[in-house]
Amino acid sequence: MTIKRALISVSDKTGLLDFAKFLDSQGVLILSTGGTAKALRDAGIKVTEVSDHTGFPEIMDGRVKTLHPKIHGGILAVRNNDSHKKALGEHDIATIDLVTINLYPFEETVKKGADFATCIENIDIGGPSMVRSAAKNHEFVTIITNPDDYETVMQEMKDNKGATTLKTRKLLAAKAYSKTASYDAAISAWFNGQNENPFPQNLAIAGSLKQSLHYGENPHQSAAFYTSGNIKGTLAAAKQVQGSELSYNNLNDASAAFELVREFDQPAVVIVKHANPCGVAVGKNIVEAFTKALACDPVSAYGGIIATNRPITEEFCEALGKLFLEVMIAPDADKQALEKLTSRKKLKLLLSGDMVKPEVKMTVKTISGGFLYQEDDTIILKDEIKPVTKIKADKAHLDDLVFAFTIAKHVKSNTIVLAKNGATIGIGAGQMSRIDSTRIACWKAKEAGLETAGCVLASDAFFPFADNVEMAAQAGIKAIIQPGGSMRDAEVIEAADKHNIAMLFTAIRHFRH
Repeated sequence: MTIKRALISVSDKTGLLDFAKFLDSQGVLILSTGGTAKALRDAGIKVTEVSDHTGFPEIMDGRVKTLHPKIHGGILAVRNNDSHKKALGEHDIATIDLVTINLYPFEETVKKGADFATCIENIDIGGPSMVRSAAKNHEFVTIITNPDDYETVMQEMKDNKGATTLKTRKLLAAKAYSKTASYDAAISAWFNGQNENPFPQNLAIAGSLKQSLHYGENPHQSAAFYTSGNIKGTLAAAKQVQGSELSYNNLNDASAAFELVREFDQPAVVIVKHANPCGVAVGKNIVEAFTKALACDPVSAYGGIIATNRPITEEFCEALGKLFLEVMIAPDADKQALEKLTSRKKLKLLLSGDMVKPEVKMTVKTISGGFLYQEDDTIILKDEIKPVTKIKADKAHLDDLVFAFTIAKHVKSNTIVLAKNGATIGIGAGQMSRIDSTRIACWKAKEAGLETAGCVLASDAFFPFADNVEMAAQAGIKAIIQPGGSMRDAEVIEAADKHNIAMLFTAIRHFRH
């Protein structure tokens, strides 16, 4: 379809002038509105205002300007339909062959913290209508919603004597519907938030493609990485400064490490393998924290992902020794550290900037035939932790209990975390029975040559039986933190008293599946 008339109305003016100059050089008549029309005129490009084209002025502060039969009729007319051609002639409607639209910056307005009325005014009406009209009539009309596609259209017109191909128009139409769907999803999410309605009857979820991935969890699975909403302070905002392309598993594991390490105020290091932490510690600096974290499970740490909540230093790089790592993520890195890390050719280094504490957001998990949607688990403990045994935990044990329970929130259920002096010494993850998780945590500590006597234990959910306490007593554990709520709580507390183990209830469960 040869392009003879184009309608251009864009808020993002990236590449606009070069594209419009090209259209002008091809003899294309350009229609436009407001700021776009002014920008084109100022650049010496011939342009016709939409109001002049329709013979109807913009009204209601510009809310109504393109919602007119001479616009939508010109876009939607089926060129080889006799009744459509007759209507065009009877109503003096000129066909529009190309529509270039990007929508009012609604999401950017919300991110800036604008008030309700300003956000409402930045909901585009005419733009999505024209985009959808052009995309529907893609057999005859070219629709552009992203400046990145200007070059493609210009090259096609050069190659085809001013025309575009159906194949390209179909691809652009698909992009257009993705754009309007994403736009409406953002508005829907914001509006439901204003009404405190997190679970509407119809849920719209949208994402923006950040990058295609080499493959998914396994080589036979294709995959891509999408971002959603405000990514400031998240893994998605991190800048990769070294290493090859991130894989699906790299991103999944890096997210697990990132989410955990930003829970801590003290300098902290988290080592993750297969989405579970295998070593976590806090210290006076990240070198000390790394040394303590690595001691928990040095075997599993090989080929893992490491996250810190402090900038990486040269001393930290030296402390890594010859440990092979897939990914490292930190707020920043000094010049000497960056130079040092270049020798690790396979290391993928991500710098996140400020690591803000997680906000309550919604999470999605797909299941057969649909998906589960819930508030993210951002809480650690309620205002009070309830001691339930005769013996009480001392200050040192209490600090370790909170530390261990924080980690338990980020380990696959069933979860048992053993900790001492601000470091994990054993982690039991993802077992079908809690006693097996306890057994594994104790065994892992023994394998690492760490002493369980005097340590604390955190459980992500209640103990269904007293057998976990009996095993903890055999390991010399001195304090336990768990949600409570079992029908056998009395038996569990009695077992703890019997073995002089302090026990505290949180009334907060942290299942992670």
